Amino acid sequence: MADFVGAIDQGTTSTRFMIFDHGGNEVGRHQLEHEQILPQAGWVEHNPIEIWERTVAVARTAMGKLNLGATDLAALGITNQRETTVVWDRRTGRPYYNAIVWQDTRTDRIASALDRDGRGDVIRQKAGLPPATYFSGGKIQWILENVDGVREAAERGDAIFGNTDSWLLWNLTGGVDGGKHVTDVTNASRTMLMNLETLQWDDELLSFFGIPRAMLPEIRPSSDASGYGVCRVAGPLGGEVPITGDLGDQQAATVGQVCFSVGEAKNTYGTGNFMLLNTGTELVRSSNGLLTTVAYQLGDAAPVYALEGSIAVTGSAVQWLRDQLRIIGNAAESESLAAQVEDSGGVYFVPAFSGLFAPYWRSDARGAIVGLSRYNTNAHIARATLESICYQSRDVVEAMREDSGVTLDVLKVDGGVTANNLCMQLQADVLGVPVSRPVVAETTALGAAYAAGLAVGFWKDTNELRANWNESQRWTPNWDADRREAGYGRWKKAVERTLGWVDVD
Repeated sequence: MADFVGAIDQGTTSTRFMIFDHGGNEVGRHQLEHEQILPQAGWVEHNPIEIWERTVAVARTAMGKLNLGATDLAALGITNQRETTVVWDRRTGRPYYNAIVWQDTRTDRIASALDRDGRGDVIRQKAGLPPATYFSGGKIQWILENVDGVREAAERGDAIFGNTDSWLLWNLTGGVDGGKHVTDVTNASRTMLMNLETLQWDDELLSFFGIPRAMLPEIRPSSDASGYGVCRVAGPLGGEVPITGDLGDQQAATVGQVCFSVGEAKNTYGTGNFMLLNTGTELVRSSNGLLTTVAYQLGDAAPVYALEGSIAVTGSAVQWLRDQLRIIGNAAESESLAAQVEDSGGVYFVPAFSGLFAPYWRSDARGAIVGLSRYNTNAHIARATLESICYQSRDVVEAMREDSGVTLDVLKVDGGVTANNLCMQLQADVLGVPVSRPVVAETTALGAAYAAGLAVGFWKDTNELRANWNESQRWTPNWDADRREAGYGRWKKAVERTLGWVDVD
């Protein structure tokens, strides 16, 4: 058998290709960023062609660095930024419009209308999601209504939809020459269009958005030996590598963190933060602003569900310090700058750039920095930015406890921000529980590799994956309870200041 499994990790700001061995160790990678297109306030787009070209480039480069060919990979998995919506022509392979990114808020009127007339309650019951700009359904509707010719093409069966996993899978498996139009249950569960109980597209939900069923990909398990086809691109992946895993990025991180038991949770720190709590084969519906989603489905086994808290702006708030305020030169400097002060000096930063996601779901919110005085410096703002990541995560932990009754003993963490030791210490302080980072911090790509490898027998079962998990570092709380609760109380006051800032019809 081949010695490695490959993973495509198509994220919000970059695409990477990673290669793992049987022990779950990274043996190679290459990564390229892509352009963030911001046509107007609240709009965020990507160029799907650029994403496809960079996917091919990172795979070829990573394989080339190790002098590997297709026969060296047992399987290939894909993980992706969820909800980011691509509509393209199946005859030509050309997108009708840029990909509309999950952060984009242009569909706020669509989401608000769904809640006003009761359709929102149906979406919550069937799809496990609140009507929000976050999810794919409204983005598809916007393209159908605003891009010339797409409605007619969709009704002819020429215009098809996918999150970025489907876009890549279609291109990898042949594109206009027989490419497979497929997705998995985790990505489908992020659209507002899939019934969580049947794991199929729901005609009533489709009717709410006016979406022809023919636009939609076939839904497959996350780990699937036969459903995704083989790579047909020229180069080291061509012709022989089976694609056997597909998960949305946060579900992939859940698998990579081996959260296979009910009550286990992970938090991924990337552009945004995404915390998932495994609820097993039981659908737990939230009454506290969380999402009910599919965590994963391995082959013919029953799907495993999760509660999720999705936070729109965390790591990207650090990017904002770098790119807009220019008070740091790179992300790592946020730690050294924030470490110059012992606390935030009374400053609280709520980075509601795209409204607030879980547990608030307020598209009328906008970012605010409060508590400023002449005393405060850029170091206080940097520290308040790191604290905002941690306080938003506490909001989600509190909601999960209310919904599930689970009190965390430890929080498993992963993603780029976990390299910031000060931020992880603050997270332990704000939560009052230990924070644990694994040796392989890029668990999103690892989870996609695990799903792919399980499907072909590269790993025999999830127990073998558990044996691969090793802790790299643990942070324990330093704050006492009084400081913790006082800080959280002021954070909640700061959140209140952001609400109702823009009018949503």
